[in-house]
Amino acid sequence: MLSRSSFTSLVVGVFAVYVAHTCWVMYGIVYTRPCPAAAAAGGGAAGCVWPYLARRPKLQLSVYTTTRSNIGAESNIDLVLNVEDFDIESKFERTVNVSVPKKTRNNGTLYAYIFLHHAGILPWHDGKQVHIVSPLTTYMVPKPEEINLLTGESATQQIEAEKQTNALDEPVSHWRSRLTLNVMVDDFVFDGSSLPADVHRYMKMVQLGKTVHYLPILFIDQLSNRVKDLMVINRSTTELPLTVSYDKISLGKLRFWIHMQDAVYSLQQFGFSEKDADEVKGIFVDTNLYFLALTFFVAAFHLLFDFLAFKNDISFWKKKRSMIGMSTKAVLWRCFSTVVIFLFLLDEQTSLLVLIPAGIGAVIELWKVKKALKMTIKWQGLRPKIQFGTYNDSEKKTEEYDTQAMKYLSYLLYPLCIGGAGYSLLNVKYKSWYSWLINSFVNGVYAFGFLFMLPQLFVNYKMKSVAHLPWKAFTYKAFNTFIDDIFAFIITMPTSHRLACFRDDVVFLVYLYQRWLYPVDKSRVNEYGESYEEKPKKKAHRE
Repeated sequence: MLSRSSFTSLVVGVFAVYVAHTCWVMYGIVYTRPCPAAAAAGGGAAGCVWPYLARRPKLQLSVYTTTRSNIGAESNIDLVLNVEDFDIESKFERTVNVSVPKKTRNNGTLYAYIFLHHAGILPWHDGKQVHIVSPLTTYMVPKPEEINLLTGESATQQIEAEKQTNALDEPVSHWRSRLTLNVMVDDFVFDGSSLPADVHRYMKMVQLGKTVHYLPILFIDQLSNRVKDLMVINRSTTELPLTVSYDKISLGKLRFWIHMQDAVYSLQQFGFSEKDADEVKGIFVDTNLYFLALTFFVAAFHLLFDFLAFKNDISFWKKKRSMIGMSTKAVLWRCFSTVVIFLFLLDEQTSLLVLIPAGIGAVIELWKVKKALKMTIKWQGLRPKIQFGTYNDSEKKTEEYDTQAMKYLSYLLYPLCIGGAGYSLLNVKYKSWYSWLINSFVNGVYAFGFLFMLPQLFVNYKMKSVAHLPWKAFTYKAFNTFIDDIFAFIITMPTSHRLACFRDDVVFLVYLYQRWLYPVDKSRVNEYGESYEEKPKKKAHRE
């Protein structure tokens, strides 16, 4: 059986291999090996695939809309944008009004066909045109209407009958108001025998004389389609705005973007909702590419520290037999606040990237309460019987300090929480009474929750010791707190949850000050009868 240190070393080793493998994979994505015969033989090299854009053709960009996923001619399609003398090096953004057919207004789908073809020639008459298809609609459950719970007043004053029918959590058709296009502009010569699979599916090749050329690579940036840009399509809607933006893209970024889009699509296949996938998109789209690379490494370390913190926290409480120096009220409060935060994030439909760790943390805190209260559950048939253990004199002394601290805190905390809940009920609109209750609890947790961490600080002050705290797990959690400060600006989350990340930094600094103020006496015997300076006695070998 592996010891704890060797198991931790194994985990760290696996993590290092994972990071190295990720770096190698990323290098393979952004770097593409050019055709080796291109430099030696020039334009007539056999086995190479040459860029058609190197001939500098005059191009035209046309965007059509239709309700059909396949078109064979120019019938039943509408031209919404036509860019003559299209310059692939110049970026632009244009907003056009698109007519919405009756079929689309009745929860149907509308497609955009984007053609890149020679100037002056219709797309279906051009043998060297390239095109790509993208749906302009998607299906999603609309956001519930928020009302004032006391007056029943709606946030919009006028509630349409369609919105009332949509309140049954049925997905309805939404309009994608943005369409982002890219063309790969690098004059890159591919090796025909080893074309990258990710780019190959976007390539269309033609034979020109003795050489093979690939036509312009047209790409739709689906990562730019954000939930915030979606608009509900009503039956009375006849026109909707569509913002078409274009920018050039390099080969390395194109390959990276293709892989990221495939990853988001895989998440949706595994059950991630449109909103969950949107949070992942936001990391890529709203972040600088170099900062994004840093975020990958930070996220990897966050995962490692999360695992080590959970492991050491569980190990500490699993061995815990005495509550001397530990604030039971603080443990109960952490459990309550963690569960409330989890329910709040669930009610706000927060990203699974935030929700899953919060759920795991809530389960661990519930288990720690069972240990702190020395609770045992015995089953008498189908009826559970809960029993609580007894405290010794030292534990009772700790409990006195704990109760004394909570007494002073209650004079400040309870009026603030009740006043805040009453103010929000009068002035803020909510989806339901449950939503108001959870928001009131969580606002109290976020705004004044750090006050409930003070009983443990008070117990430390009275006992002039911090040796009873799980410092190893606490250190890993502190590292993750600072990492959360970075993620607070990257991942979309409620503002109160974002501010709570910075609040934890202050509490950690206070604990560090107490650790410096009350150094651990390694010669003192702890509650297990052990001393740090004592070497573990080895068992004598039997002869």
